Amino acid sequence: MVVRKDIWLVLLGLFLLLPLTSQAGEIEEDDSEAITSLLEMDLEQLTELEVELATGTSKPINLAPAVASVITAEQIEQLGARSIQEVLEMVPGLHVTPSSKNAMSPTYSIRGIQTSVNPQVLILQDGVPISAAYYGSRPSFRQPVANILRIEVVRGPGSAVHGADAFAGVINIITKDGQAINGSHFGARAGSFDSYDAWLQHGKTYAGWDLGLNLEYQESRGDHERVLDADLQTALDAPPPAGFGTSASLAPGALDTSYQTINSQLSLAKGNWTMRLWGMHQDDGGVDGVTQTLGDNNVETEQVVASLNYDNQELLNDLDLKIRVHYNYYKQESALQLFPAGSVLMLGADGNINFVTPTSMATFTDGVYGTPVQIDHQLGLELTTLYEGFAQNLWRFGVGYTNIKEETEEYKNFGPGTSAENLTALPTLNVIDGTLYDLTGTEDIYMEDQERSLWFLSVQDEWAFTRGWELTAGLRYDHYSDFGDTVNPRAALVWETRYDLTTKLMYGRAFRPPSFTELYAQNNPANKGNTDLKPETIETVELAFDYQPTTNLRTGLNLFVYEIDDLIELVQDQGQTTAIAQNHKNQEGRGFELELDWLTTDTLRLRSNFAYQRSKDKETGEVVPDAPEMQFYAGANWKFLPKWSFDSQYYWVGKRHRASGDTRPDIKDNDIVNLILRRKNIAKYWEAALAVRNLFDEDVREPSLSSIPNDYPMESRSVWAELRASF
Repeated sequence: MVVRKDIWLVLLGLFLLLPLTSQAGEIEEDDSEAITSLLEMDLEQLTELEVELATGTSKPINLAPAVASVITAEQIEQLGARSIQEVLEMVPGLHVTPSSKNAMSPTYSIRGIQTSVNPQVLILQDGVPISAAYYGSRPSFRQPVANILRIEVVRGPGSAVHGADAFAGVINIITKDGQAINGSHFGARAGSFDSYDAWLQHGKTYAGWDLGLNLEYQESRGDHERVLDADLQTALDAPPPAGFGTSASLAPGALDTSYQTINSQLSLAKGNWTMRLWGMHQDDGGVDGVTQTLGDNNVETEQVVASLNYDNQELLNDLDLKIRVHYNYYKQESALQLFPAGSVLMLGADGNINFVTPTSMATFTDGVYGTPVQIDHQLGLELTTLYEGFAQNLWRFGVGYTNIKEETEEYKNFGPGTSAENLTALPTLNVIDGTLYDLTGTEDIYMEDQERSLWFLSVQDEWAFTRGWELTAGLRYDHYSDFGDTVNPRAALVWETRYDLTTKLMYGRAFRPPSFTELYAQNNPANKGNTDLKPETIETVELAFDYQPTTNLRTGLNLFVYEIDDLIELVQDQGQTTAIAQNHKNQEGRGFELELDWLTTDTLRLRSNFAYQRSKDKETGEVVPDAPEMQFYAGANWKFLPKWSFDSQYYWVGKRHRASGDTRPDIKDNDIVNLILRRKNIAKYWEAALAVRNLFDEDVREPSLSSIPNDYPMESRSVWAELRASF
């Protein structure tokens, strides 16, 4: 793969060195697609696509006071993507990797900022946070993409507008309303790993009400070629004295990556009012054990997000009023086999797994089981006003309140409150079966019920103080009931340097509060909370250039430097078996991102980006482990015949280091090539596509803890066929 990688890097260099005055031909419009095809928009029109995520007000992306990306529904279709994770890989400096400590939930690494649970990225859907308070992030998140209108991504701090968790970046998933759906649509997809997708959409106006409906279903049995050669249980099976001489490990064995997802959405709008209702149910969510062992696991999640929005732009002269009420219900039930049947483990006096100060030993005939349940309720109210009464200023004021309640249940066969608490002392080998004990409502549960309330005030001014110059400055104050206050400012100077060049200088500060599990987790052999935690904080300075010399060519250069204090991580102290949440380190990073969008001919568009970051511990100088220092993306959309298109993507992720003390070689680089062939307007209503992902069947790996020595294998080559109809 080295030769192919070098070819792509050379091509990137050629793209960036092309004569900036070159012109490409105009696209010949196909009447049936003229409205919707972004390929038939020149780059000037694409640049004028507006983004609201940066300031809370709509601005053309090249003038937005942030480093932002907008991915449209058309681009998502061209990618052949099935989930939001596959879409986000094209964003410069953003890489999605499975968490090594949170059951392989997606971790969104931005500019080298990532931790094992990764709540440093705020995920919104239609402007509403969808995270769970227990984690601070959204675990087991696999959202289909058929109903996504576009995705806005801001890389960099966003707490001055969005508050908590807008730390490394913000992702806003904007869904389709009835007007965007515009008719009835059906789609189906089938492919490798016994995978099937289907979706049904309808959008129309009835008696002045804009109605949008969406229903999506996905299932897969998972890729059985994703085999772990060894796991933690393999080490425990070793002959004495290194291990117990058992044969319990299921390795070599395949990761259970099966899933079954139902995604439904309803939007209803009339006049100043908009109501949205989103529901997702995921069952059979296969994961590896949180203790780094293969096992019989299943995660079932349910989520419902409802929002009611009032938007009045004519309430008073020069004054707009926006009110949003939103409710987020999230439930996750994780049936986890922490260690497989036949495992022998050392236990402490409380019945928890303990290899440091054990008092007893037991063989678990059916395996070690834990079934934690989290039920999350979040109710929020936000009021925002925009005032344009001054000729050169746009003022934005915001106030809001959110109440969060977390209910917990637990069922398991080890630890306090179970038979494992009263065993015969060493050296007797005790026997524990699979009987589960209900610890709900007792002091022995993994976390007691919790509640948190917060309120905020924010102010922001966009000041166009002279022609071609605009200064955006803002401040947000947040008060949390459980840890106190935080203030986060931002400032950005945007200069239209020339008709074809925009220059941006930006500063921002952001914070992330400790999640419930980081504060209050207890009686858990994998991780424990810490009520003395402080919020994480980050300060970032960015310099960005957006250069568009012609309507057919756009380039971008973003430079950044940041400093993080009090980064929270699960740390396993020397001689301990349980990882404890700690303000573990202070981190600093710097880097740059290059972007290219080039309409080379009437029918060919090339997109590419390259990202580099170097992040390290401020005290020790240790390079941040697992995060890619370099990433490269190249994509081509080619309309080689009327109504036919051919899309290709190449992804390279490289130079990832191990953690200090991990003697394994550095993580291997990833090379992935995807191809999509699509035919539109078949008998007026139909279109079909054929896609191949990981064309060369590369052995793609993502970092794991050392107890899984060969890292996590990712999907092998897959082939997909797709059929759509629109009426």
